[in-house]
Amino acid sequence: MKYILLPIAMMAILSACVEEERQLPIYGEVDIVEGDTIYHTIRDFTFMDQDSQIITNETFADHIYIADFFFTTCPTICPKVKQQLIRVRDAFPDEGRLKFLSHSIDTRRDSVPTLRKFADKLNISSDRWHLVTGDKKDLYDIAEDYFSIAKEDPNAPGGYDHSGYIILVDKNRHIRAYCDGTDPDKVDAFMKDIQKLIDEIDEG
Repeated sequence: MKYILLPIAMMAILSACVEEERQLPIYGEVDIVEGDTIYHTIRDFTFMDQDSQIITNETFADHIYIADFFFTTCPTICPKVKQQLIRVRDAFPDEGRLKFLSHSIDTRRDSVPTLRKFADKLNISSDRWHLVTGDKKDLYDIAEDYFSIAKEDPNAPGGYDHSGYIILVDKNRHIRAYCDGTDPDKVDAFMKDIQKLIDEIDEG
C-alpha cells in the first residue's frame, strides 16, 4: 500500500504546484484585519482622457487594465514603451476585458487637445485606451500605488523622472504583474501573464 500511496501523494503535490504557477501573485503589502486578508489596492481616482471623458475606477469595472506613466514630449523611454504597449494591444485585438490607462505626468503641456493629437498619431482609441491628465499631485501620488516613479526633475531628460514599467491590474484593483516596458523580451513574458489573468477570470 505504501508504494501505491507515494505516487498518488507526489501527483497531488505536483498538481498543487502547477495550480500555483497558473495563478499570478498579488503585489504589495498585505494586512490581516480580523482574520481577513487585505491586499494592496489602487486608490480611487478621477482623471480626464483624450476625448474629454471623465475616467474613474468605475471605467474599469469588471475589466483588467494595463497602466503606465509617460509624457508626450519624452525624448527617451516613452516612445519605446508606447510601441511595446501597441504590441500588447495588437496581441489581444478581440479581448474586450483588457483596457489601457496611460497617465501623463506633464500637466503643463499635455492638455486634452495635445493628448488627442498624440492618440491620433498612434492610432489609439478611447473605447479601449485612455490617455489621461488631471491634478498633478493626484497623478504623482497614484504613481506610488503602482510602485512607479513620476516627478518633475530639471536634471532628467525632458524635465521629468519616471519609470518605464507597465503594470497589470485586475478587476479588484490589485497589481498582478509588471515589467520593464522598454524590453521586448520582458514584454513577451508580460503578455503571457496577461493571458494567465484572462484564464483566471474565465475559470471563475
